[in-house]
Amino acid sequence: MQLDFPPGQAPVLSVSQLLRSARDLLERRFPLQWISGEVSNLRPAASGHLYFTLKDEAAQVDCVMFKGRAAHLDWDLADGQRVEARALVTLYEPRGRFQLNVESMRRAGLGPLFERFLRLKEKLQKEGLFDPAAKRPIPEYPKQIGVVTSLAAAALRDVLTTLRRRNPAIPVVVYPAPVQGEGAAAKLVAALAAANRRAECDVLLLVRGGGSIEDLWQFNEEALARAIRASDIPVVVGVGHETDFTIADFAADERAPTPTAAAELVSPPRDAILARVAENAVRISRETARRIEYAMQTVDALARRLVHPAERLRHSHQHLVHLAMRLAAATAQHLNEFRRRVDIARAQLESLGHDAVLARGYSLTLNLTGEIVRDDTQVKEGERIVTMLAKGKLESQVLKKLR
Repeated sequence: MQLDFPPGQAPVLSVSQLLRSARDLLERRFPLQWISGEVSNLRPAASGHLYFTLKDEAAQVDCVMFKGRAAHLDWDLADGQRVEARALVTLYEPRGRFQLNVESMRRAGLGPLFERFLRLKEKLQKEGLFDPAAKRPIPEYPKQIGVVTSLAAAALRDVLTTLRRRNPAIPVVVYPAPVQGEGAAAKLVAALAAANRRAECDVLLLVRGGGSIEDLWQFNEEALARAIRASDIPVVVGVGHETDFTIADFAADERAPTPTAAAELVSPPRDAILARVAENAVRISRETARRIEYAMQTVDALARRLVHPAERLRHSHQHLVHLAMRLAAATAQHLNEFRRRVDIARAQLESLGHDAVLARGYSLTLNLTGEIVRDDTQVKEGERIVTMLAKGKLESQVLKKLR
């Protein structure tokens, strides 16, 4: 809008005219363009419009993204996100407020590189390359630490300083490789392969300092992510600053927010180790003393049970004498019992003998051949027989058999 006034006449504008003129000037001067900043004070309206503030370290501006545009976002906008907004610089006339009308938006760096980053991350995640169950544990007390980075990187100095401060006794092996520029990812892969081939370290640190998405892009290469997972040695990745995330971070066995934090993660502090050793020494000393005391008590108990050999022989002799006495008594008792039983048997036997029968008035008849005559058929009339009495014998002749 352009206002024309007669020569020499001071313009008198209404508020609406002034603001509309200012709006037109702004929209002609600043066509649609990309503006980066951090989202804050996000206020989604019931209508579907999004109201928020876009800010950086020095300034902020009000923004609106109308429902029709907001519906095309395929991600959730939130406070604290760094974004790039394609917006029209304008003026909201009813309030006289400078604002941006946002037509489209992407997360910060969401150019071709960031799109590639998201696609690769999704692909590898679906393959299970980032599965927490596949990650190797970081050794608590590594014998030797490997560092994969550029020899000229500030990150290397930070890592070495941190390791030296925390535990100078742990040896460090550096596997040099460029961390930026075309082909750096392949050389990082080769450095990891060399470290695994030499197998001289318990853990590897893959580190570099911060930078833009372009600077860090070599750590977003698929080959490097697969090399990290293929490593037989656990890998800790510390790339950039705390807010920087790369594909290598997701593939790592452990992600550290910075190179210094990576060094701290794998190096147990020397003071803490010495304190633990001292504590264990006290516990071992105390336990050793307790075991010695127990052994002494055991020796005392055994000493009380220990008997002189002469005393043991005397007790054994007394025991043998006692056993001999018991044996003699038992033998005599058994002999007496045996005699008693023999006497009884003899008496029973004698009572059943023919002498006892004859003594009771019976007699025993024998023929001349000495056979006992039990039946008259055993002798003939006129045959001589012998009759045995309790006292004496009679010889007689059978005169007649009586029936």
